[in-house]
Amino acid sequence: MKFKEFDTVRVLKKCYPKIQIGDIGSIIMTFDKPCEAYEIEFVNENGEIKAQCVFLPNEIEIVKS
Repeated sequence: MKFKEFDTVRVLKKCYPKIQIGDIGSIIMTFDKPCEAYEIEFVNENGEIKAQCVFLPNEIEIVKS
């Protein structure tokens, strides 16, 4: 499944210290070279950026609204 910019996604795999499985973020950039990947921004409860990380497609899932 191809995700797109501004999709809201949930983390499925622990890859970064500040990000937990189940955390919700927004895709801010997509990559297709050298492989499909997605840069995702996570914010805290105050709206401040908590982390910005790159995930592979099998490490995230779309959040249905």
